[in-house]
Amino acid sequence: MASLLVVLLTPLSWGFGSYMLSMDEKTYKLIGEDYPGNRAEDVKNPGLLWMMGFTFVVSFLGLFSLVPLRKVMVLDYKLTYPSGTATAMLINSFHTSSGAELASKQVSCLGKYLSISFFWSCFKWFFSGVGDSCGFDNFPSLGLALYKNTFYFDFSPTYIGCGLICPHIVNCSVLLGAIISWGFLWPFVSRHAGDWYPADLGANDFKGLYGYKVFVAISLILGDGLYNLIKIIAITFKETCKISTRQKDLPIFKEVLDSETSKRLLEEKKRDEVFLKDRIPFWFAASGYVGLAAISTATIPIIFPPLKWYLVLCSYIIAPALAFCNSYGTGLTDWNLASTYGKIGLFIFASLVGSNGGVIAGLAACGVMMSIVSTAADLMQDFKTGYLTLSSARSMFVSQLVGTAMGCVIAPLTFWLFWRAFDIGSPDSPYKAPYAIIYREMAILGIQGFSELPKHCLELCLFFFAVAVAVNFLRDVTPKRVSQFIPIPMAMAVPFYIGAYFAIDMFVGTVILFVWERLNRKDAEDYAGAVASGLICGDGIWTIPSAVLSIFRINPPICMYFGPSSSS
Repeated sequence: MASLLVVLLTPLSWGFGSYMLSMDEKTYKLIGEDYPGNRAEDVKNPGLLWMMGFTFVVSFLGLFSLVPLRKVMVLDYKLTYPSGTATAMLINSFHTSSGAELASKQVSCLGKYLSISFFWSCFKWFFSGVGDSCGFDNFPSLGLALYKNTFYFDFSPTYIGCGLICPHIVNCSVLLGAIISWGFLWPFVSRHAGDWYPADLGANDFKGLYGYKVFVAISLILGDGLYNLIKIIAITFKETCKISTRQKDLPIFKEVLDSETSKRLLEEKKRDEVFLKDRIPFWFAASGYVGLAAISTATIPIIFPPLKWYLVLCSYIIAPALAFCNSYGTGLTDWNLASTYGKIGLFIFASLVGSNGGVIAGLAACGVMMSIVSTAADLMQDFKTGYLTLSSARSMFVSQLVGTAMGCVIAPLTFWLFWRAFDIGSPDSPYKAPYAIIYREMAILGIQGFSELPKHCLELCLFFFAVAVAVNFLRDVTPKRVSQFIPIPMAMAVPFYIGAYFAIDMFVGTVILFVWERLNRKDAEDYAGAVASGLICGDGIWTIPSAVLSIFRINPPICMYFGPSSSS
């Protein structure tokens, strides 16, 4: 099962609909042969052999990059990884002892809410129309004025389920980040359009508001992630030197235990023992990463000559830190921001190479970054599932290796056949691939350097990086009764880039859980995970028939759209 999931999910990080298509001749012509910085030399059409070779040399590094930190992420930090937790609940429901009354009720609860979520998602589909502005996903539940700033409840079972699983402080941090960014910061920046940046730019242009969103969000993420990474290294070094460090110094948040949780503690202890039993040696992970990095450093410049070997090596030196940040953020909020890290790599390496090949070099570096940080987060998600299902961590790791190897053959072959058979990327085609143009334009902007970013963007980035570090330091030095109310910068950062809508959904989930705990804490502890897993899995299962309908070009029959009345 794990191998199959890897085969299905890893192509998302290989950019078959984004950076790989950005390299082809059709995207080059769509942007315009006279477009400044868009050169005919920076074209590389999809080819089966080079795509397979590229995916093989970059896809396995992410699996080795964070293996030594699996105990820290899953056991010490107790990150929830909502999708991994939901998957584990679903798997456990198939292997429950029939005599366990509570387990039987949990399975029944999971099945009920899975069905509700599935049929609700099916019902929503009928009203989602064609385009991006129809349906319940664009319901201006808080009014049209707030809707313009992405503040609305979009009736997503997945994010309500995430709100039920994630700790209250995470959900509140996400909402606080949404309020700061979309309530104050972005409207303030938008009022300076025409001064700080050109007012007539597209929604995905780095020279405009989009540039602020991407770089400020990444600054918060890096500030939080690097702080915690350095803290882990420091604590590990102290433990190695026999300096006693209390375990309470490490976790971000702790579970509140009472006298009725002895059975749960025994189950948790058993999970810990199984999870740590099949150890994956540090030397194995380190040597695997170094060996694969050496092969990749020698191979990628052959596939993409503008991306020199020393640039590839630099990317592999910094990639583990970025992979940790992404995995940490995924564990908190369930958002895998691999594409955001890829855009940062694209911009930086395109600016380093310059106009002579910077477009191809930046797009290739984007692929390297996306692959590493995405597969690392997916592996941690699977480790969380394995932990909750009492599965061998070593078996999960081997399954990931097998699934990734299969994906490196199946995914490029499928995409290449698709690319040859259909008119991919054409504005008149059903397969428009809009991200191909966006990524190529980002790379063209990148070769012009950071000077092309909008005014005050770097100052804002430095400010929010410092804020993230300061808030984390404050969480560590204040007493527990105070620090438990201090927001988590990593969780705050996600809505800066994504939008506020999912923060509303997650907050609805956390309010439901909060009220439930006040009314009946034991029932909330017993069934909240099952309800959340059912909501997440039901919504996820609907994507399969939805994708089938899309393949057969069956569109929703109704577009439910909301706008101001004619009188207003």
